[in-house]
Amino acid sequence: MCCCIKTMRVIGAKGQATVEAAILLPVLLLTMLILCQPAILLYNRIVMENAASESCRLLATRADVGTYSADKYEGFVKRRLGSIPPLDIFHVHTGAKAWDIELSGGETSSEVSVRITNKVKPLPLIGWGAEFLGLLDAQGYFVQTVEVRMPTQPSWVWNSGSSPADWVRQWD
Repeated sequence: MCCCIKTMRVIGAKGQATVEAAILLPVLLLTMLILCQPAILLYNRIVMENAASESCRLLATRADVGTYSADKYEGFVKRRLGSIPPLDIFHVHTGAKAWDIELSGGETSSEVSVRITNKVKPLPLIGWGAEFLGLLDAQGYFVQTVEVRMPTQPSWVWNSGSSPADWVRQWD
């Protein structure tokens, strides 16, 4: 009789791991799904900020003469944003205008700025929660906006005088 009880305990313990795995696997997969959306949004933001910063440095040298047009500068920004995959969970491509890019300033202005707006389709479970919390726009997308502003020249250029000779004298 004692031998039968030992055998039953061993058999019951073997099924315990299966039950634990059946409960734990969906929880782990759900956790991974929930962590994917913030990772995607963070990746997008990093790429958008870098593209905007590089574009500001380029805009600081923009002259309104010759064949330079705003399309070339916008193309520069779009090439930098090309590292974001063309999937709806990273970036929604709606028609001809995939990105909302605003460029302002040039070499004659004191400041340049670049503003980039992106729309992201939320993952299923995240989308339901975000919609409930009011984090989505009217079309059901997350909207990410990055704006970078930079001066075209250091502050001492604008404050010290109007000629390069005045700039040099400030260090004497």
